[in-house]
Amino acid sequence: MKKTFLYLLVTLVLGMAACSPKSGVAVKSTSKSTTTAASFDSEQHRPLFHFTPPAKWMNDPNGMVYFKGEYHLFYQHFPDSTVWGPMHWGHAVSKDLIHWEHLPIALYPDVHGLIFSGSVVVDDKNTSNFGQKGGETPLIALFTYHDMAKEKANAIDVETQGMAYSLDKGRTWTKYADNPIIKNPGIRDFRDPKVMWYEPTKEWIMTLAAANHVEFYGSKNLKNWEKRGEFGKNEGSHGGVWECPDLFPMTVEGTKTEKWVLIQSIGNGAPNGGSGTQYFVGTFDGKTFKNDNTPEVVNWLDYGRDNYAGVTWYGAPNNRRLFLGWMSNWQYATSVPTKTWRSAMTLPRELTLKNTPKGIHLRQKTVKEAEILRGASISNFGGRISDFKTMDTKNVTKEIELSFDLSKTTAQDFGIVLSNTKNEKVLVGYDVLKKQFYIDRTEGGKGGFNKDFAARQYAPRLSQNPIVKMRLWVDVASIELLADDGEVAMTAIYFPNEDLKTTQLFSKNGETLLVKGQLWGLK
Repeated sequence: MKKTFLYLLVTLVLGMAACSPKSGVAVKSTSKSTTTAASFDSEQHRPLFHFTPPAKWMNDPNGMVYFKGEYHLFYQHFPDSTVWGPMHWGHAVSKDLIHWEHLPIALYPDVHGLIFSGSVVVDDKNTSNFGQKGGETPLIALFTYHDMAKEKANAIDVETQGMAYSLDKGRTWTKYADNPIIKNPGIRDFRDPKVMWYEPTKEWIMTLAAANHVEFYGSKNLKNWEKRGEFGKNEGSHGGVWECPDLFPMTVEGTKTEKWVLIQSIGNGAPNGGSGTQYFVGTFDGKTFKNDNTPEVVNWLDYGRDNYAGVTWYGAPNNRRLFLGWMSNWQYATSVPTKTWRSAMTLPRELTLKNTPKGIHLRQKTVKEAEILRGASISNFGGRISDFKTMDTKNVTKEIELSFDLSKTTAQDFGIVLSNTKNEKVLVGYDVLKKQFYIDRTEGGKGGFNKDFAARQYAPRLSQNPIVKMRLWVDVASIELLADDGEVAMTAIYFPNEDLKTTQLFSKNGETLLVKGQLWGLK
């Protein structure tokens, strides 16, 4: 959801006047960023190991591509305010997915509109003919144009698809002279192109969000596109507009079976409220996606309130499927209590497909590269817990691994609590009777900025194993839970008035057997 109605049109007009090129001309970005790097250490709530913009507004991750040793991350960015405004593509690169170098803004709005979400591919066959003989392989960006003048006029054809290319490893970009490459077919919400190479027909396939479904387009040259098919009008969740799709093949673990996964975010109607991301597993033939599940089944990629619009990197080495999401929720994203910047991304996660008693599901684990953040193991716990047991009182950022034995547990509720000297706390636990994981930030500090923020969030436990596993990554103002080896994920942000340095295990209404407990302070 792009929340275009949040921004005043007068500001838009000023922004467009400053950066709009002449119509019909291929335009290079100026490579001048209006943001300046702030002092991260002194900013309250600024994450220490999650990606954030140097300053101002950020939302959806865009154009994620691996090329010549670099992971590129582009993102929806407004460089002039900490609330949503005329969208640009911010840009950063990394060699290890953890340490990021901020680069100048990649794409600016032009006469066709704002630059909404999209993708980047490596055109190593030079199908676009943008590459020069013996020169650099083209990177091709495909994105949505959003025309605010048409939106103001209440027109339907507000969104079209555009293209740009780079011949210098993504450092500068040239807009295609004949943009838009796909005109609007009469659908009000028509956006977020995610493009891949489909080898069976030797063509590019674009997956586009189209209001309440996705549409598939095909092209031999990335310039001329034809509609191939569509999916989803009566499948999955429709609590809000469909956005930010991603379609890719994966092999089911331990088999030779190939399945296709369609990730699909929705602007409203997630299991704990607001925006969230669902996914489908099935087959794809270049035109038609067939869902393995019945239409009413909904698989959620993350049950927490704060993982939205996530997609995967194109061309990641060793055939890894690497995912990144925007760590916020449209219910309150524009009002969270940060001053010079807004929003962070999740840690990158590696996705796999696993056969389960309930069908084939995605599993997620934090990328192995994140282990370089580990300091010494602070605590190694095991044994029975009947009340509270302190693990750590000094680390703000930490990775925690816990394994509990349900067969030897009498408690009705157990987990960890993060707290500070102001009696603010965030709980991550398992409700034995409800068979649900939860994150509770109702007493986590600042929450009055939005009526929907301070709440307990739940996720069903899918595993039948008596050993309940929790792996948690805790930053200054966020927590990511990957439970039962990544079968269930929950992501939540919070804003304490003082760092939550104390980590305690807890057990309510009985004893809990902790089989394994380990904590690393993170560098």
